[in-house]
Amino acid sequence: MKRLLICDDQEIVCAGLQRILETDPQLSIAGIAHNGEEAVELAASLKPDLVLMDLKMPVMNGVQAIRRIRVSQPKLPILVLTTY
Repeated sequence: MKRLLICDDQEIVCAGLQRILETDPQLSIAGIAHNGEEAVELAASLKPDLVLMDLKMPVMNGVQAIRRIRVSQPKLPILVLTTY
């Protein structure tokens, strides 16, 4: 089973992604982050198999969060999902 971390500041987006992804029996949602700083913290503590990252978030944007995650987890796959 693959554990996912969803990172997006819009609650409705997070809830929608969670509902869609949970229909796959091979996926589980490890956590949800609503800003970049929280994404970095949860990636470190939860050790997910994949991160779904929005780019425009408060506190720290997605690009900054990805850079920080890469320092401690350089092989962690990060998929960028954005409306840009």
